[in-house]
Amino acid sequence: MSRSIACIDYRNGKIFIAKRQMVGDMGGRWEFPGGKIEEGEDLETAVVREMQEEFGVTVKVGKKITSGTFTHKGKACSLEVLAIKFPHDGLSKKFELTEHTDYNWVSLEKIPTLNFVDSDLSVYEDVKKWCENEAE
Repeated sequence: MSRSIACIDYRNGKIFIAKRQMVGDMGGRWEFPGGKIEEGEDLETAVVREMQEEFGVTVKVGKKITSGTFTHKGKACSLEVLAIKFPHDGLSKKFELTEHTDYNWVSLEKIPTLNFVDSDLSVYEDVKKWCENEAE
């Protein structure tokens, strides 16, 4: 089973999302940033590596929020969702994008209205509950 991570930074009532490049099955769609967990890699190492590769920054890794499974090209895949904190918001100082064409901070309610990747939508309710509890 292939293993993937999705990373959640939620602050000031907004969640960080990124738009994938126009390649592959999910090209051009919005997602919680993340990627594949490499062989022998633990979750924290995978998160730090992926965010460094995709945005050029070192993030702080928080706790696991939830997990799920999905099917991609007929293969079962696991998805681990972890809380992260970017060192800055990417607005006053831009992130270096290598895998995405855009990023944004949006309200939780906006996510279902966007062209979002299916695997991330499958964990959306758990992520939303976690974010709402974190904000209290």
